[in-house]
Amino acid sequence: MTAPDRMQWQRLLSPQRFKLADGSVCRTRTPATEEGSPGLRTDFHIDHDRVVFSSAFRRLGRKTQVHPLATNDHTHNRLTHSVEVASVGRSLGNRVGVMLEHAGQLPRGFTPYDIGAVVQVACLAHDIGNPPFGHTGEDALRHWFRRPEHVHLLAPLTDAQRRDVQTYEGNAHGLRMVTSLEMYAGEGGMRLTAAALGALIKYPWTSDDEAAQARDKFNIYRTELPYFEAVAEELGLVRLDATRWVRHPLSYLMEAADDICYAILDLEDAVEIGILDFHEFERLFAGFTEYERVWEIQDIRQKCAMLRGIAIGRCVAEIAQKFMLHHDSLLAGTFPAKDLINVSDPLVQETLLEAKELGSHKVYRHRTKVVTELAAYPCLGAVLDVVVPAVHTRMMQGEEALCPRDRLALDLFELHIEQAPTLYEAYMRVLDAVGGMTDNYAATLAREISGIGLH
Repeated sequence: MTAPDRMQWQRLLSPQRFKLADGSVCRTRTPATEEGSPGLRTDFHIDHDRVVFSSAFRRLGRKTQVHPLATNDHTHNRLTHSVEVASVGRSLGNRVGVMLEHAGQLPRGFTPYDIGAVVQVACLAHDIGNPPFGHTGEDALRHWFRRPEHVHLLAPLTDAQRRDVQTYEGNAHGLRMVTSLEMYAGEGGMRLTAAALGALIKYPWTSDDEAAQARDKFNIYRTELPYFEAVAEELGLVRLDATRWVRHPLSYLMEAADDICYAILDLEDAVEIGILDFHEFERLFAGFTEYERVWEIQDIRQKCAMLRGIAIGRCVAEIAQKFMLHHDSLLAGTFPAKDLINVSDPLVQETLLEAKELGSHKVYRHRTKVVTELAAYPCLGAVLDVVVPAVHTRMMQGEEALCPRDRLALDLFELHIEQAPTLYEAYMRVLDAVGGMTDNYAATLAREISGIGLH
């Protein structure tokens, strides 16, 4: 990669917003300049407010973090998780912002806290596209569309469109949520700043790109590709091929904040509900502190909280330092590791890795969680069984071909299929509706439409 290809902070922090008008992506106003008093709200603070006040963000309060349909009031859901990730992300961003300023890398007109605000917005929105039942919900939606008996429903689609429909991805639906579905629906969504959108994108490629084939990880559906192309051009993201770009450097801080929180806080939840013994949690994070008062605390919840706080603080300091150490390769798009944790000092790296492994073996595979996750497949399958064939009939044969059951299904879901120009876009509306459901609503709806419990 040549020197001119290196990304520049002046562009990477762009507050420019985009909208959709007459099918085209175009620039729109930056509202921070219109609020009268300078500094009342920066553009990145406006981004924050738009995410927080969205209905999609509010619904995260009833979506799974680790324990589906959890009844313990102290365990995390996607909303509390996102707020905590945003807090850690802001701390990471602020620390990196100060170091960028000291190194003479922060562009004129920006403060260190703008870096923190951009990362905070990305962290708040990072799970906004997750379906009911978390990652199991993603797999359940993929499984239904990939079943052999449903192949005929996808036959009219192109290969790229089929890949999108068969691969529900929370990250890609998150981008769809903020650029298409919320606020200015169909006209640019929340119209967040280019900087915040860039920091949000962990996998800047489409579902059919080579980078997505191995793990089904991607951030861009075909429906949002033109919008992201405009954002990437504004930010100066290096384009690697027709549908893949280099990551925005601040996305690595968003990713690290998420990893830190779920590695540590998922285990704290497991202690809270009795799945994990407190002494395992204590042993794992004891190396982060020599603060004697910690060992004098008798209350388990309080001791967990103190160990967690110390561990997060240590991780934030380490990750920020490593970001600056690898600053040049991050801006050149040549960062040599999977993430910033992989280049951290052994204590941070090994502790977080062990925490993830402990969660994988003792928490994520616990019987209570596995039983509920298994139930996610017939639950979401029952919903798709009703609505997808109705949508297919309506789009391929017209309204006159609908049977009474199909009409009821379309009325129930209020998909407004008549406004969808293609079968592909109609199916994306189905995924919008089902993916946007909370755990409780999806479970209740599946039970109701099954006829079980009718009097």
